[in-house]
Amino acid sequence: MALKLEHISYIYGADTELQVRALDDICLEIPDGQFIGLIGHTGSGKSTLVQHLNGLLEPTEGTISYNGRNIWEKDFPKKELRSQVGLVFQYPEHQLFEVDVFSDVCFGPKNLGLPKEEIQARAERALKLVGIPESFYKQSPFELSGGQKRRVAIAGVLAMQPKILVLDEPTAGLDPKGRDEILGQIAHLKQETGISVVLVSHSMEDVANYVERIVVMNQGRILYDDAPAAVFAHVKELEEVGLAAPQVTYILHRVKEAGFDVDVAATTIEQARDTILKAVGKGEPC
Repeated sequence: MALKLEHISYIYGADTELQVRALDDICLEIPDGQFIGLIGHTGSGKSTLVQHLNGLLEPTEGTISYNGRNIWEKDFPKKELRSQVGLVFQYPEHQLFEVDVFSDVCFGPKNLGLPKEEIQARAERALKLVGIPESFYKQSPFELSGGQKRRVAIAGVLAMQPKILVLDEPTAGLDPKGRDEILGQIAHLKQETGISVVLVSHSMEDVANYVERIVVMNQGRILYDDAPAAVFAHVKELEEVGLAAPQVTYILHRVKEAGFDVDVAATTIEQARDTILKAVGKGEPC
């Protein structure tokens, strides 16, 4: 088990009149090679939680272990942890600062003290993984489109060769085409590298087609932690906490109510298409 959180709580402004319990008794395991969606409305504790994953925040209560070792032990190598658990913040383009794309992606590996050849090889591989062509390498990152900036920022983290990639709202502010490009690229690099991915979002639509597990947060606690189909079965409960199932789920429920024998647990457009065609092929609804 790569990363494990046991009974984690976090209080902002502890021991003051303004204290707020942002996380409350969180237990979570992130195994090797899994694609996880972390979902919750604004203020549910998502961003606070992910900042615990690589030691940016120290829990008020509980234990976080990486490969079986408490990350808050006195001699635990935090620098190594942060290279292994890469965090891409919301609006990651604000993290870009070098004169050109290639230099920006080289920045992290350079700080690890690696040889020049290794630094360049890592940067080239990372940029290739996120789909940035070589013709962009010497271009200023500030001249790129929003989606391209996101990909360069992600490449900068990938160049550190993390075992776990955490992306906090990577599609925020992008148009539908940009969102699809980023999510598709994330799914591609997950397939290519086999790393664990934690995709933070408030939108079920963004994760429905990609993740294999969904963790739903509400008021600092984990409400659900299960496969997408099992989570989407709780449509009413999700709506009560300000979330919604994907449109596919609502459509299939309406088709079911019309008398067709469809699988309402289908989570992707392709699965919905197949179950509707199968139901229609059986004849008219009863």
